[in-house]
Parts: sequence; C-alpha cells; structure tokens
Amino acid sequence: MFVKVSTSPIGLAAALVSAATFATSGAFIKPLLEAGWSPAAAVTARALVAGLLLLPIVLFALRGRWDALRRARGRILGMGLIAVAFTQLAYFAAIQRIPISTALLVEYLAPLLLVLWAWVTTRRLPRPAVLAGSVLAIGGLVLVIGPGALQAVDPLGLLLAFAAAIGCAVYFVVGARPADGLPPVALAGAGLLLGALGLGLAGLIGLVPFTVTTGDVHLLDTTAPWWVSLAVVAVFGTAIAYATGIFGSGRLGSRLASFVGLLEVVFASIFAWLVLGESLTPLQMAGGLLILAGIAAIPAEPVAVPAATPAHAH
Repeated sequence: MFVKVSTSPIGLAAALVSAATFATSGAFIKPLLEAGWSPAAAVTARALVAGLLLLPIVLFALRGRWDALRRARGRILGMGLIAVAFTQLAYFAAIQRIPISTALLVEYLAPLLLVLWAWVTTRRLPRPAVLAGSVLAIGGLVLVIGPGALQAVDPLGLLLAFAAAIGCAVYFVVGARPADGLPPVALAGAGLLLGALGLGLAGLIGLVPFTVTTGDVHLLDTTAPWWVSLAVVAVFGTAIAYATGIFGSGRLGSRLASFVGLLEVVFASIFAWLVLGESLTPLQMAGGLLILAGIAAIPAEPVAVPAATPAHAH
C-alpha cells in the first residue's frame, strides 16, 4: 500500500548525506589522477569497488526476490548506463576541453532541466516559488564555482558538459521513480556494477584513455597507498552517496532532490579546503547561502512511499 506525502525529513537527511559524501570524490580522486590514473580508470574502479561492497547488502535486501530486479530492469539500465557510465564519460570528456569550473556549472544545471521538462510536459508555467528558488540556487552555484566559469570556451566541451547535465537529471528521475519492490540499495548496487561494466568496456575498446598506477599517492600532507584513496572514494563518495541519493530522491521527488544535490559543490569546496588546503573564499560562502535559500524556496512534490503496515494485536 502507498500513500502520498509532500515532505520527508528522512528523505531530506538522506539527500544531504548524499551531497556531502559525493563531495568527497574530488578531494580523494585527485591524488589518484595526480599519480597517473586516467579519469575513466578512476571512475570505473570507484564504481566497481562500490558495487561489490554493496553486493552483500543488496542480496540481503532482496532475500531471493529476483522478480524485483526483473520488474525494475529499465530503472537499473537507466541508472547504470546513463546516470553512472554516460554521465561520467561525458563529464570527463568535457573537462579535457573546458575548465572544470565551467563543466561543473553546466552539469549542475540539471535541476533547471527538470523544471523545464515539467513545464514542457505539463504545459503549465512553474510556480513562482520554483522560479525564485531556481534563480537563487543557480546564482549561488555561480558564486561557489566562480564567475570566471562563464568565460567563452570550446563549444564541443560545453555540449559534452550539457550531456553530463542530462545524465545527472536522469539520475534524479530514475531515483524518484516508484520502487515497485526494489530497495534503493539494490538499485544503487546493480546500477554501479552495470556502470562499471560499461565504463570498463569503453576503456577496453579505446573510447577513453584507461591508465592505472600502483604507486603511493599524496594524501593529507603525507603519502599513502593508492588503495586508501580509492577506498575512501568507493565507500563514501560512491556506495553511500548513490544509495542515500536514490533513497532521498524517492522520498523528496526528483526536483527537490536535484536542488539539494547542488550542495555537493558547497561540500566539495569545504573538503578541498580541509583535505587539499585550497582556499574557501567569502564569495563561495555567500554562494552556499544562496543555494540554501533556493532550496528552501522550492516547494516539495507529492511522492508515493510505502505506507506502514498496521501491527496486529496479539
């Protein structure tokens, strides 16, 4: 049985955890890239390790209900091939042509794409609160990433970053679809394993450079084995991030969850400051406050969640 709800504190908490854990990725993948890993290899490794870590939990959550996987095959394909593999490939292809700040700014237009999609499909102008929240949040995003990201850049790079934004929007839409008996952790685990397979095949056929090194990496002002950096990214920035993000999207709806996801860039700036020693400017902090204001202005969507089963008297 399902009921309609408009807000969910636990969904909001999950979405915040997802944004915070996703934000650890940059600070802990950067040492691997500096050590010689190609971006595609690093992303494939994080998705594969995270999927394998989630596998025992997935099996326990399903407990033999394999029909749930069959019914959700479309969502799993969308999560693995589009939200994980396609989005990552498009993003890393984009940053080879345009600055990372510009690629992030374009990719995180995903919430606006969802607002525009709802406008086109319903033929109804978004509510003033949605429009106001969108302006505040995107304005804050520009401040956090840096106004310099708006400089003229390579058109193909912009197109690739926009493709990543579409993939990011698909991630929130797929996560918000009715579960139909498939636990969020099962969607995350299956999607990550499928995404790792897709990325691995892309590297195998030479679609993207695929290089791995096994030397020590520079991490937290010291040296550490390469697998320490990968483990942090796989556990926090991938396994926990995807599982909580899908759960949050299912409780909040794709639109609100995508706006909460913008906080990833704020958390990423904080982690870069703490882990990598990069500066955190007053402009970035003001941008974070604007993003929070934009999220607060976005009205929650009614979404379907399983209703609690009444307890039977003994």
